[in-house]
Amino acid sequence: MTGRAAEGRTAPGFRRRVTAAPEPLIGLRRALATWLAGLGVRIEQQEDVVMASYEAMANSAEHAYRGRDPGELDVTATAGGDTITVVVTDYGRWLPPRSTNGLRGRGLPLMRGLAHESKCVQRPDGTTVILSWRREPA
Repeated sequence: MTGRAAEGRTAPGFRRRVTAAPEPLIGLRRALATWLAGLGVRIEQQEDVVMASYEAMANSAEHAYRGRDPGELDVTATAGGDTITVVVTDYGRWLPPRSTNGLRGRGLPLMRGLAHESKCVQRPDGTTVILSWRREPA
């Protein structure tokens, strides 16, 4: 077995928990990219998944734990059947964005534009972002 998931088959999932801070997120982004490379999907789709997922991770790091020590961030990804799903979960309390003179605030639209489906669920104990794509074989 080559580690590639044939179209329509379930691949082993991806699961990581890290501190929601810049350095761990860079490593997490790389690990997700490596996992995606084994799925046999188009490189453009791999890039879309990594970019949207990293934006969700960065948003959690910035908004959920602002003004306090960084907390934990969970990222899980699955590839089953014809769908790739990435779930980013934090356990903080999102604070309203700082004033940015229009230069910021593009994270959610970016995620919506890159993913086929996206959902942001705020819970009393944090936020979960769910991103999914229809698989595009290479």
